[in-house]
Amino acid sequence: MLSSEILSKIKKIELRSKKLVDDVFSGKYHSVFKGQGLEFSEVREYVPGDDIRRISWTVTARRDKAYIKKYDEEREQTVMFVTDLSASGTFGSSDKTKNDLIAELTAVLAFSALKNNDKAGLLAFTDIIEQYVKPQKNRKHILRLIDVILSYKPKNTKTNIENALQYLNKLCKRKALIFLISDFQDKNFDKLLKATANKHDLVCVKITDPKETEIPKKGIFTLQDGETGMLIDVDFASKEVQTEYYKNFNEHENYLNDTFKTAKADVIDIRTDKPYIIELIKFFKSRETKVLKKY
Repeated sequence: MLSSEILSKIKKIELRSKKLVDDVFSGKYHSVFKGQGLEFSEVREYVPGDDIRRISWTVTARRDKAYIKKYDEEREQTVMFVTDLSASGTFGSSDKTKNDLIAELTAVLAFSALKNNDKAGLLAFTDIIEQYVKPQKNRKHILRLIDVILSYKPKNTKTNIENALQYLNKLCKRKALIFLISDFQDKNFDKLLKATANKHDLVCVKITDPKETEIPKKGIFTLQDGETGMLIDVDFASKEVQTEYYKNFNEHENYLNDTFKTAKADVIDIRTDKPYIIELIKFFKSRETKVLKKY
């Protein structure tokens, strides 16, 4: 039985997400991700008004007339939300935790998928596979995905992205659209991320809280690692502490940037203290440009 607080939160997320889908993302999801479900069908003679980017120059040169490539669109694709439910997701220095943001982003993208007649599923993970929800396409099913993210109590607290991707690649035999949503507080998953991006259409959604990027300049604080539970007193006035923190932070950021770049995966950077809609719109515009160039 869900608590009234969770039910209220799910309802608010549903209303907000459906409004965004109808008012902002109507048609954008389809145009951005339709390349996932396009298969070459045939070539036909060019007629005025056709997109010149689809001209087949090989056939055109052979026949001395302009021909364009024709594609048949598959009516359905599978969308998988691979969501990080490790303990670091409960952190949030603004009015939303990372998990709240993950739930809202999943809702917006899942309702967009539903409007496009796509199936959506969920693979929730920590350092183990916590929950798998088989892809379906109906409103009730999407609400279930949101419910899992908000109310499910994970068995473990740590993060293992490599393990999640291994499971995903065994699970999804055919090419799928994958949204990997995490704060990416993990390492040694670069090879699996590249393999996943080669097999699927992979979009990495990186969730960040501002308090993680800038530490206090003075004061002694007792900190607790959300994933290990370890407590430690830290003197932020210490130059050594600040230097070591930013050194480790920058090294990890460089690792992530190199990993995403090498895998050629799309990345959306989302912060808990800023409207995510701005970054989603930027992503859709960028992705639309790539699709137009491809086809």
